[in-house]
Amino acid sequence: MPTKSFSADPEGRNWYLVDAEKYPLGRLASRIAVILRGKHKPIYTPHADLGDHVVVVNAAKVQLTGKKLKKKTYFRHTGYMGGGKTQTLEELMTRRPEEVIRRAVKGMLPKNRLGRQMIRKLKIYQGEVHPHEAQAPTPVILSDTRFGQPETAGK
Repeated sequence: MPTKSFSADPEGRNWYLVDAEKYPLGRLASRIAVILRGKHKPIYTPHADLGDHVVVVNAAKVQLTGKKLKKKTYFRHTGYMGGGKTQTLEELMTRRPEEVIRRAVKGMLPKNRLGRQMIRKLKIYQGEVHPHEAQAPTPVILSDTRFGQPETAGK
């Protein structure tokens, strides 16, 4: 029996709404990465982008445990000599809290053009308001099962 291989269908993508206030950063990012990759679907194919869109609200209220606010640092380089810049998680949370979630999720996606394509389906907002009401995103309670279908809030 030959192996089935599925191709991406843009019309078949669902929209999910996740409230970041309820979850710790790492657990939130790993569950979002599963949805973006499409691993929660029975037609998952590693080389194709079959994932769904994810809208994250309340990014500024994401839970952080331990002393991560003070101790976790992010490094970037400007490209010039001595251009290394570091900033703590606390500094990044005050300036751009949505970037914290984006970086956590991006680190869990493939490091190639497929991963860059997947991260574009992630929309993150600081507060409750988002401009994706027309897509009617389904509110999601992220389940504890690793590869299970995301449970909707209506169940």
